Amino acid sequence: MSLPSSEEIIDDLAFFDDWEQRYQYIIDLGKSLPAMQDEDKTEDRLVRGCQSSVWLKSQIQGEHLHFEVESDAIIVNGLLALVMAAYQDKTAKNILAFDIDGYFQALDLERHISPTRGNGLRAIVAKIRHLAEQQS
Repeated sequence: MSLPSSEEIIDDLAFFDDWEQRYQYIIDLGKSLPAMQDEDKTEDRLVRGCQSSVWLKSQIQGEHLHFEVESDAIIVNGLLALVMAAYQDKTAKNILAFDIDGYFQALDLERHISPTRGNGLRAIVAKIRHLAEQQS
C-alpha cells in the first residue's frame, strides 16, 4: 500500500469524528510503511531529539530524496507516515518549500500529541530539511 498524499490525509482525518478514530488512522498509516532492514538501523541514522528510537535513511534518486524510516513505537511510525506523505520522493527544493507548519496545523496534530512527541516530530522534520539543504 502506498501512502496517500498530504492533502488526502488532511481530508481523511477531517472525516473522523474524534481523535481516537484519528489516532487509529495514523497508526494504520504507520503500518503501511515498509520495514527498514535491521542492518540499516545504525547509530548514525538515529534521529536525535526523539523520545522513541527513530531511524532515518536517505538516498538520492535522480533529483529526488527517498527516505526509509522506522520507529520502535507504533504511534511514532504513524507520525513518520504523515511526514513521509509530505516529503517522500520530492526534490530538495520541494521539501524546503513545503509548508510543514501549515500541514501540521491543518491536521490539528500538535494539540493532540504529547510535547515530547511534538519535539520528536520537529527533530525528524529538521533532519529531513537539513538533508534537503545539503542537496540544494
